[in-house]
Amino acid sequence: MGILVLLIALILFGLLAFKQVSALILAPLVTVFVLVCTSLLEGQPLDILGGLLDEFMPAAAQYVSDYFMVFFMGALFGAVYQFTGAAKSIARTLSGACHGKFVAPIIMCITGILTYGGISGFVVFFVVYPIALQMFRNANLTRRLIPAAISAGCWTWSMYGPGSPSIQNVIPTRVLGTTAFAAFGPSLVATIASFVMIFVWLEYRSRSFTKRGFFFDDPRLKNQLTEEELQASDDEALPNPVIAFIPILLILVLYNAPIFPQADGTRAGLPVEAAVFVGVVVATLFMFRWVKGGVSQWVQVFNKGAADSGVSILNTAIVVGFGGVVQNTQAFSDLVEGLKTLEMNPLVFVMITVAVCAGACGSASGGMSVAFNALKDTYISLGASLEDVHRIGAIAAGTLDTLPHQGAQITLLNICKLTHKEAYFDIAITQILIPFITCGIFIVLATLLGV
Repeated sequence: MGILVLLIALILFGLLAFKQVSALILAPLVTVFVLVCTSLLEGQPLDILGGLLDEFMPAAAQYVSDYFMVFFMGALFGAVYQFTGAAKSIARTLSGACHGKFVAPIIMCITGILTYGGISGFVVFFVVYPIALQMFRNANLTRRLIPAAISAGCWTWSMYGPGSPSIQNVIPTRVLGTTAFAAFGPSLVATIASFVMIFVWLEYRSRSFTKRGFFFDDPRLKNQLTEEELQASDDEALPNPVIAFIPILLILVLYNAPIFPQADGTRAGLPVEAAVFVGVVVATLFMFRWVKGGVSQWVQVFNKGAADSGVSILNTAIVVGFGGVVQNTQAFSDLVEGLKTLEMNPLVFVMITVAVCAGACGSASGGMSVAFNALKDTYISLGASLEDVHRIGAIAAGTLDTLPHQGAQITLLNICKLTHKEAYFDIAITQILIPFITCGIFIVLATLLGV
């Protein structure tokens, strides 16, 4: 019955999020539901306030304490690239290389490169969408593929690829003591396989839609675009794309290259917060003139980035608070014990537990934090390599987090003026099915190499 309560809570979480109830309201509300039901089932005194103050808030606060600076620096970097036009410059340069071919996969490549370089996915949505819209119109390709093309670049291979500065690749380094290049060999193969599968799927679907008579001007779509939204702005002055790439490459080098001496005598890269901070400084200096209004306008750019970081981490942390309550229930312990008795491959166990937690939270980083905090000792006791746990956790976190209630997908569908019915199928294939296949590829490779 306890496990059934958790399942109902998950369904309730998804339904209310699908109805666009804010996570700030939703997470405490569903937490109260779990507290009430578990108290009744376990015959314990009902203490809702105690559960919120002693379990919910500490879990949320710990997440903020651990990862605020990662969100903060990433949001500042994203704001700089958004308002200087640097992200748009990179997008246009890459889109120009396709000459009207492979449009959907090229959009996926653009968003992946930007997010692999440390730019927040939420910023990339707004920057890339106008570019995608023009490219899809020029190729006379249905708009139904735009959300999948954009979000697949943000939340798949660029999120779990070796060396990525994404929060999903940072969390395991903090919890497990691994590096951003953990399990490099199988990670690289799995990441390339993921990229190729998504590329092929998007191109296959593009041609399939066109053959079936689905084009850019599609009266069957619920929401039609206005003439203003379709206006091109190809004459807009933008920074040189080479200059725009430099801070991104600098972040990746500073974060991953073993060039800074450590207290134990070894050398390592900078912490991700420091690496992105250097990127923010360099990007500001290189592209200062692209923000009209001088210092006062730059203050507004940084203010926007800071505000975005607060909203992003709070929405995630509050969901982690819900996970903090769930992991303390007897039902969660019973579920974990039940999975352990199945005598499965340790990495399969990691994949299932992280994926389920990510689905429950509707957040990859939130679900990963809940799973790692609750089950780190269990993962170690099963004999799994921590490097393998790092990578399979990062990949698995990007699977069930993309269920229909995920806030990021709801936001993107709203930006693209599309419904779940019109666009979610391709999102599910590229960001649930293919990442699960990627998990399988990694597990096979890691198991063979570990024999």
